[in-house]
Amino acid sequence: MINQQRLVDHFIKYVKISSPTMHEGAFAQQLSTELQNLGFEVTIDDAGEKVGSDTGNLIAKKKGTIKGKTILFSCHMDTVSPSVDVKPIIKDGVIYSDGSTVLGGDDKAGIAAVMEALRTLKDHSLPHADIEIIFSIFEEGGLHGAKNVDISQIEAEEIYVLDSSGLPGQIVIQGPAQDKLEFTVHGKPAHAGVAPEEGISAIMVASEAISQMKLLRIDAETTANIGKFEAGSVTNIITPEAYVLAEARSLDNEKLILQSQHMVDCFKAAAMKYGATVDASVTNMYGAFRIAPDSEIVLKVKKAYSLLGIQASTMSTGGGSDTNIYNSKGLQAVNLGIGERKAHTLEEHLYISDLITVTNVILELIALSIVK
Repeated sequence: MINQQRLVDHFIKYVKISSPTMHEGAFAQQLSTELQNLGFEVTIDDAGEKVGSDTGNLIAKKKGTIKGKTILFSCHMDTVSPSVDVKPIIKDGVIYSDGSTVLGGDDKAGIAAVMEALRTLKDHSLPHADIEIIFSIFEEGGLHGAKNVDISQIEAEEIYVLDSSGLPGQIVIQGPAQDKLEFTVHGKPAHAGVAPEEGISAIMVASEAISQMKLLRIDAETTANIGKFEAGSVTNIITPEAYVLAEARSLDNEKLILQSQHMVDCFKAAAMKYGATVDASVTNMYGAFRIAPDSEIVLKVKKAYSLLGIQASTMSTGGGSDTNIYNSKGLQAVNLGIGERKAHTLEEHLYISDLITVTNVILELIALSIVK
């Protein structure tokens, strides 16, 4: 029923529109025009003003042609860098970039599938209940667009997020909480060759702290990582200051608290040992979520896939997404696999067959939202 060539053509068009994080404006305008042509009321909220993007979240709504349950699909418009001047290549049914940029299938594959499903509804005058769309900004690097969505303007109680690198049929029902940790160590400068014993090396303090930490895979539910270490500029001065940026994640909120406190304690202990001081901050970026595998939203997705001859399965993930934010705002949201592979790398690619499957499952979910 869907127009497969049109689906691929629009995906190619979308990835060619540059939309790195905080610069989603041109893409938002393109999608706004297309959605209006499909009969949607489109608004751009004020999230961009709050987070520094050149546009806000795109919110679109269309009244149903038949009684049913409001359904909402969500994807994010921004892409990780490098994502300017993407040159997509199709080879043996797979879409790649030319290797100089990411492809941008994260999350333009989800958007292309949603848009083709909506075009198919119009082409064939298919009945549907009320439909809502959220195309968010600034998902990469903090989920800031979704954090600023005014949920009071949303009628749907369930959200289908199309943004998981899992294969079509995989349903993410559990995701981690994440903390951002920042440490600034204050030591004491001294001449490295004349009087090194008079100094306190911030590099030594930070290194000692990190060496005592539990990092990477902590347990089945918890991870932690040091992402940035900045210190010093010359070799003849005992470095007086060091900055460390880290993260911790866990599917269990209590475990996350314990891991973050452990990392703070390591820095405090190292600072005390060497006579330095440390400024430590822990910022919770988002909370964990867990959807029951027998919940209505999960069973509906499984039924939609079964109608396509696919046996769906549930899974947990170690990554964050807008799904975390929607669940924290009191809605039920699951993240669906869109088949996007090797995301955030120059080897990112997408099978056209997966893109077709995701589009078809969206149509099945729309059909299942009708009250019969």
